[in-house]
Amino acid sequence: MKIQDFCDMDEFERIMSNWAMATGLATVAVGADGEYISDCYNFTDFCIKYTRGCEEGKRRCEKCDQEGKGVYYCHAGLMDFGIPITLYDGTVLGNIVGGQVLPSGPDFDKFREKARELGIPEEEYIEALKKVKIRSKEKIEASATLLGDVINMYVRSCYVKKYNDNIIGKLTNGINEASKQIEIVNSVTKRIEGFSGRQKMLALNASIEAARAGEVGKGFTVVAKEVQGLANNMATASNEIKIAANSLTKTIQELNQ
Repeated sequence: MKIQDFCDMDEFERIMSNWAMATGLATVAVGADGEYISDCYNFTDFCIKYTRGCEEGKRRCEKCDQEGKGVYYCHAGLMDFGIPITLYDGTVLGNIVGGQVLPSGPDFDKFREKARELGIPEEEYIEALKKVKIRSKEKIEASATLLGDVINMYVRSCYVKKYNDNIIGKLTNGINEASKQIEIVNSVTKRIEGFSGRQKMLALNASIEAARAGEVGKGFTVVAKEVQGLANNMATASNEIKIAANSLTKTIQELNQ
């Protein structure tokens, strides 16, 4: 299951964009398969151009994206966050990752060492580092939690709507099918009523013939009573079916309102 299957991704993108604009922090949404499902917002040259720009740096960054939880230091020394996107039952659909800030002024010597380790020009790396925003850990945590809460509420509400729409669709199909079945029941009931009427006539004729035949017609009398009883039973069953069908029709009409 993918978020894109049931979410309005334009609205999803709008939430991400507004949050990034309001906080100045970097962020991107990643699906359960590790693929980006949103634009990258406020990503720094330090991260994108330099750290992820080299093969080893990219490998380490992707590992952090997949494994990072809460607020944490990435392999390059910046503070990042990872917030899971989940459904109510705990199913993980992806992650919101971001941050790319410093909680305090950087130790330039430490970052020069990191540049040498990754094979990145030191001075260019340091110049890019100087443009990285500084935010307290508390502000990063608060901002990340807010984005996580809003995105999760949105995703879950979209999922519930999709789920409910499916149920309503199935119910509507069921109601339509039930309506067709009721039409068939009504048609069959009319036929039963017709049979019952003809059997009553047959019973009456048998009674008349029995009366005419006198002693010899006793057998006709027995047949007439049996036919009359069958006709009455059919009439009763037909009426019960009609009452049940009318009740079901009324229920269906109420559901369609």
